[in-house]
Amino acid sequence: MTALSLTTTDPLEAKSDVLVVGAYAGTDGPVAVDQIFAEAVSAAALTGASGKAGELTLVPGDGTVAAAVVAVVGLGPVEKFDAEVLRKAAGTTSRALAGRSSVTSTLGLLDLSSAAQGHLLGAYVFDRYKTPAKAPVATIALTVERNDKATKATLRSAVVTAEGVLLARDLINTAPNDLYPAAFAERATAAAETAGLSVEVLDEKQLAEGGYGGILAVGAGSTRPPRLVRITYSPAGATKSVALVGKGITFDSGGLSIKPAQGMENMTSDMSGAACVVATVIAAAALELPVAVTAWAALAENLPSGSSYRPGDVIRHYGANGEPGKTVHILNTDAEGRIVLADAIVRAAQEKPDFLLETSTLTGAQVVALGNRTMAVMGSEALRDRVAELAREVGEGGWAMPLPEELRDSIDSSIADLQNINWDRVGGMLVAGHFLSCFVPEGLPWAHLDVAGPAFNTGKPYGYQGSGGTGVPVRTLLAVIADVAGTAG
Repeated sequence: MTALSLTTTDPLEAKSDVLVVGAYAGTDGPVAVDQIFAEAVSAAALTGASGKAGELTLVPGDGTVAAAVVAVVGLGPVEKFDAEVLRKAAGTTSRALAGRSSVTSTLGLLDLSSAAQGHLLGAYVFDRYKTPAKAPVATIALTVERNDKATKATLRSAVVTAEGVLLARDLINTAPNDLYPAAFAERATAAAETAGLSVEVLDEKQLAEGGYGGILAVGAGSTRPPRLVRITYSPAGATKSVALVGKGITFDSGGLSIKPAQGMENMTSDMSGAACVVATVIAAAALELPVAVTAWAALAENLPSGSSYRPGDVIRHYGANGEPGKTVHILNTDAEGRIVLADAIVRAAQEKPDFLLETSTLTGAQVVALGNRTMAVMGSEALRDRVAELAREVGEGGWAMPLPEELRDSIDSSIADLQNINWDRVGGMLVAGHFLSCFVPEGLPWAHLDVAGPAFNTGKPYGYQGSGGTGVPVRTLLAVIADVAGTAG
């Protein structure tokens, strides 16, 4: 990962390969954020720079600064400038400066946390299978007014948050032949134990003994059996607790209800929810948030074979406290995420958390409704609305969605407690939310984050997002836990 540091050196005198400065989009061209860089910004304007958000122009230092090159990054109109604009600008800069050894960035003077996150996330490269043409920028020194304890704490928080996102990205981007359920569980265990957290992994025999019929059904078609991972962070004195549940389909072929071939390769990302809850609990511990957090990763590989679960099957889910679990009539084996999540939600709720947050790449309907960059948030109204608000604040774009009562009846079954889908194309995202709600105990505040589009970028890189796994919604989950911490006690 690119190394960040703080510097109080006058940026005009900072000796580095590149000096990064910001420029707003003015009516007559770019306007330097700080007039000491007006000459460099004017030089950028001569090459066509306008200061629009995300624009990056390199101009020679020409002796006006100690750095050999000045990178002028556009921040858009000053009246529209916010933390997310800055994060994207920093990310764009880091991506463009790959191959450089040392960079000094003045963007931290605008907002240190956002600039640091943007720089680190934008510099990310997944290099497990291919050496990048250019290595990520090696070091970035962030110019600050004072390098005191509070400033250092701000930087550390930003770095830890970014590290959590990058851990999730690494898991998501790993090919499914290398990240089947047992391998995911091993990597999650290693990362969590390194962080000093408690880990429990249920294998296929323990899942059968415990009655986890949903996870077992989905994983039945694969020679690589399922797992349920529980990671616990229990800080001393915590008075609030949060359960995080993540969908971990390490590859989703659709099972017997097989998906079209085109685009199936992207189903390596169907474990994004599990990756993000694992990364979040580790980051929450590193940040020492005063909230007890337990992450549950429901892991299975959904493949077609002679042992696959079938349309027409009736399965029985995990039942809390020795009670029989709900029965579900399977109509479509490609609606498998909700099936593994149902078991995990019931088990997580059994520990009586104060809040339950579940995240998953659950429905194509989410992408149809909200596109590829805006997650849908459903659940208890107060928590739902707060989660969506915090998602927008951190730049992960949440939008609160309802669970209309008239859609609930569409998943009633004549032979079981529920059926896993309906055949009406209307409101599929909301129907899935209703299904999950049936497994949440009454009175438990909960939220379902459908990140089917935002979790995996199948297009070109933009801002601080590269192609592939994005790590959404790690930053949202951390913000919610911090918000809970603020009300604890």
